Amino acid sequence: MLTANEAGRIPSLGSYVRGKDIESGRWVYELSSRAVLDDSFASLTLKRRLEAGKVRLDEVPEGTVVGRVAVAEQETIVDALAAAAEATKIWRAVPLSTRFDGWMELMRKTVLEHEDELVGLLTLEGHPLELARWEISGMQELSRKESADFLRGQLWQEFEIDGRRRNIVRRQADGVVCISPPANAPLVSALLGTMSIPGGNAIVVRAPRTAPFGTQALRNLIAPILDELGAPPGVLNIVCGHPGPMLDTWIDSPHVNDIMFFGDVPLGLKVERRCVEAGKKPILELAGNDVVLVWKDADLDGAAAALAEAFYGSGQLCMVPNQAVVHPAVADELIARVVEKAQALRPGYPDEAGTLLSPVLRFDKFNRFLSEAVEGGATLVTGGHGMQLDGTRDSAGFFLEPTVLRVDGLRDARRLDVVKHETFFPLLPIVVPRPPTTRASSTASSTSSTRTSTDCATPCGPRTRR
Repeated sequence: MLTANEAGRIPSLGSYVRGKDIESGRWVYELSSRAVLDDSFASLTLKRRLEAGKVRLDEVPEGTVVGRVAVAEQETIVDALAAAAEATKIWRAVPLSTRFDGWMELMRKTVLEHEDELVGLLTLEGHPLELARWEISGMQELSRKESADFLRGQLWQEFEIDGRRRNIVRRQADGVVCISPPANAPLVSALLGTMSIPGGNAIVVRAPRTAPFGTQALRNLIAPILDELGAPPGVLNIVCGHPGPMLDTWIDSPHVNDIMFFGDVPLGLKVERRCVEAGKKPILELAGNDVVLVWKDADLDGAAAALAEAFYGSGQLCMVPNQAVVHPAVADELIARVVEKAQALRPGYPDEAGTLLSPVLRFDKFNRFLSEAVEGGATLVTGGHGMQLDGTRDSAGFFLEPTVLRVDGLRDARRLDVVKHETFFPLLPIVVPRPPTTRASSTASSTSSTRTSTDCATPCGPRTRR
């Protein structure tokens, strides 16, 4: 439940453990995305001074701070795990008709009824308005009847053998699931993590210190669902703290069964190893490098629209296209359509209609990817520069132009880091295979040798026919 802070101007949220708010006296503050975009240096300085107690809230211009969240003490973090362990012993025994069917029905209803609130929380995290609506639509799809029927079938399957034996395959809950969402998308990732609950598990969510408010505010939507279903306190717990020490606590705790981690591959593999060594299940959502294949008979308008999603959120989403392989017969035409869509995208405040680009904090890695690709033979078709909020090119801006690269030839494409790795930038390489060519040679002897050169991943050896 939201409480007023000492100035009565912004909402304050404590740790959420055993169905109660727990304040610690230490706070992290979330600033409005507009304030950060208008003056990032001043905003981040203000955030540090607020959290250090050097500035009072009544000295801050109204609208600059959107909320604050309590930093959990160590005993609160430990108690959240104990609360979840106690709750799951009760919750996992609740019939599926309540904890699954009831949950899915109420979740779908809640997401629909509170769509505007969820979208608003996402824009506070810096998600562009149109992208936020797109993300919430995915949660609506997850809770629709067809999805619910499939998921329920994974929990309980019943069938007869020869009309004489009744077989039941039932999945058991793991227990306590700890969720560490990424700082760039904590709310939707935490919302996905709540799907552990209808499986009979209890969860502990870490609210990132850099963007804690949306994750903590999630309890105002999920807790009423659990109350209506009669779930015990402790099924949902949310605490804010540093990721390293909290992960250490989770791994060392005898209460924890699973750890759901969102992040990059190197760190994720370290988390996986530590989990396995501690006898816990790692659930990893790491980098993806999704490829779209466009054949010569494709709907090019549809293909261009799909590829333009690579720039949504400035490419800082794990489910958007990262590269395309396009048939050479339609490559020129398709690239032209993608470029047109890319150039139409403009930066803006997250809560403005039509905005799809998100701020990018550092350009150095983007510039390294781009330089290495061009030096390796790729062609820069459009983009490649930083820009300000108004679209003016500026290497010191918050945004990157949607960038399209053309990479000719499959043989060497995977040698480029921009193709080999997920870039997490609005940077789309389009790989165009070279058409096959045939070279024939003959000798005076009865032996002839024909070599067909094609654009394959490994060198093609000669084929000899006698």
